Amino acid sequence: MSDINKKLDPAALTDAMIKAYEKAMPAMEQFMQRAANSDIMNHSFDPLNVTPIYAEFLEKWAEDPEKMREMQNEYWNGWFNIWRNANLKIMGEASENALIPDKSDRRFRHEDWDKNVVFDFIKQSYLLTCNWVEKTIHETDGIDSDKKEKLAFTARLYTNAMSPSNFAMTNPEVLDETVKTGGENLIKGFENLIKDLERGKGELAISATDYDAFKVGENLATTQGAIIYQNELMQLIQYAPATNTVYQRPMLIIPPWINKYYILDMRPENSYIKWAVDQGHTVFIISWVNPDKKLAHKRFEDYMHEGILAAANEITKATGETEINAVGYCLGGTLLATTLAYLEAKGKANPFSSTTFLTTLLDFEQAGELKLFLGNEQIETISKAMEKSGMFEARQLQQTFKLLRSNDLIWSFVVNNYLMGKEPFPFDLLYWNDDSTNMPAAMQKFYLENMYRDNKLAQKNGIEIDGVKIDLSQIKIPAYFLSTREDHIAPWQGTYAGTHLTSSGDKTFTLAASGHIAGVVNPPAKGKYCYWTNNNLPINPNEWLDNATESDGSWWPHWQEWLAPRSGKRIPARQIGKSIEAAPGSYVKKTAI
Repeated sequence: MSDINKKLDPAALTDAMIKAYEKAMPAMEQFMQRAANSDIMNHSFDPLNVTPIYAEFLEKWAEDPEKMREMQNEYWNGWFNIWRNANLKIMGEASENALIPDKSDRRFRHEDWDKNVVFDFIKQSYLLTCNWVEKTIHETDGIDSDKKEKLAFTARLYTNAMSPSNFAMTNPEVLDETVKTGGENLIKGFENLIKDLERGKGELAISATDYDAFKVGENLATTQGAIIYQNELMQLIQYAPATNTVYQRPMLIIPPWINKYYILDMRPENSYIKWAVDQGHTVFIISWVNPDKKLAHKRFEDYMHEGILAAANEITKATGETEINAVGYCLGGTLLATTLAYLEAKGKANPFSSTTFLTTLLDFEQAGELKLFLGNEQIETISKAMEKSGMFEARQLQQTFKLLRSNDLIWSFVVNNYLMGKEPFPFDLLYWNDDSTNMPAAMQKFYLENMYRDNKLAQKNGIEIDGVKIDLSQIKIPAYFLSTREDHIAPWQGTYAGTHLTSSGDKTFTLAASGHIAGVVNPPAKGKYCYWTNNNLPINPNEWLDNATESDGSWWPHWQEWLAPRSGKRIPARQIGKSIEAAPGSYVKKTAI
């Protein structure tokens, strides 16, 4: 390691840490008071209810001693190979690493993880143990696959937490920084820890970005527009035209209310909304309210009536058009599909002439790791908590999403902020990610029970909306499905299943590279990633992919080619009429309570 001979000043370091500790005492006391009253301190913290599954796993494992010996021998043979290779390296002989981290694993990027024999041994020992634990879980007989997935996920949470990269004495990058700075990184890291405790009012709120670097309406969500309508649940934004002529059919975007809409309008260079406006679309978007306890009674169908249908009515008033192209993103797409089926069942005029589903689950059978948090026990616990607060609080969902990607969204910041003593990088996406929203208790309970737990939306007449049975096969308008290959929120195999639930003969499925956000918000000018297309829609999603054509870059132009002939003729650009306030409006600026 560099500067290895530089001396630490123990006295100065100790003095600085004592001063930092004294400053930290108020926040630490708040933290301890919260912890004393928490389930963790009462030894009942088990959000996935994995304790009985673990007991069953141990029982099944013990019932097969031969398999147990086989797995143990495999583990010790792995250790022997790592030890042998380490000794060969010490003696200067050529040796290959038995275990190599995945290319996407950023924990082991520092060169000493490979070049230093000690740290290479630590790294490989850790990887060996992680792989062995997961393999042991999946190869144990007599436990159903759902339980195995829950146990494996919990095991990954623990192994991620115990990574040698998370501890100062086993992370070469942290040790190198400590030597370079004379321990200033640890002092600064402790100060960062205290700031995060203070920011969380006694609860550790790990900073993921520089929150002072961004402001909605100033350097985020800046596409020119106005609020033309609002009610308790939403504000409707109309965007100003950027072209002399526009398509006749306007466009309504329905974002999820799990997060705020401006993920689609971050900065001008990566704004999906601005790009659509630049293509000549008259774009409207729903900006959902960040609800408090007063809106606890709002139901899933209220989001339909006061959201989608109210917006469509106002768009017709503003443009005179009765045919609208709809775009639903994630949960917004689930609501959109429900609305389309509702209109068909009611025999009402459908204001939507085409629909685009962005990373939308209609069949929740393959809902990914998020479903692990939504079993009967978990939903019952969530429901009891919502009875008290009147809402599903933003921080609860935020914590769940962070657990799904704990290395990227938790431990990387622990290392950067607290061990390296650095300030988090100003990153707009992470600012948006932490700008969370609450959800009304009535809506959330319906959504979790009927979609995630019971998968009733995928069943013909499985759910009722205002007494109307919902059948997705009644949806007949043209549909464009966009999914992303690395999506951990809405896995693409699950979203693909939605293509077989509607009866439209005009359906297109496109698969983009990257994940739930980056794969969707991928402007053509960046020249990043790729996407796959296939005109056929076999039942098996892997068969679809095996025969798909890969194209470079963003999926946006492909979608525009699909949408343009379904958008009517070009007409003189529409100007915004009467407005309430300028975009992005006031609803989006309300922070979670």
